[in-house]
Amino acid sequence: MTYYFLQCFVVFILACFMSDFVEECQVVAKRCFEQSCNSGFWDEDRNDGEAIALMHSELSEALEALRRGNPPSEHIPEFSAVEEEFADCIIRMMDLSYGRNWRIFEALEAKMNYNASRIHKHGKQF
Repeated sequence: MTYYFLQCFVVFILACFMSDFVEECQVVAKRCFEQSCNSGFWDEDRNDGEAIALMHSELSEALEALRRGNPPSEHIPEFSAVEEEFADCIIRMMDLSYGRNWRIFEALEAKMNYNASRIHKHGKQF
């Protein structure tokens, strides 16, 4: 009963705040896309597979940062190296999704609502 109440509460909170979240993320995604265009990354049509590989490379860099003890970022030292690499990955995701007009923020909202209704650890061990 308590777990069900918690699930309902999470769905309610998500419904209340996700609309503003989606709109605000779209503004940031547009900024990522515009910066990418200004840097020449959209001079020609992007290769989606290559763009996804670059996202993966940012996550690999985050893993390497953890292996080095997660030192301060070399470019933005007020943040850790992992924080910077995660930001790089998100920037790449926002850039591509905005450029392709993919509705990832709406999909994020739908997926979070769906996941809130799932059983503990989605029925798996890990």
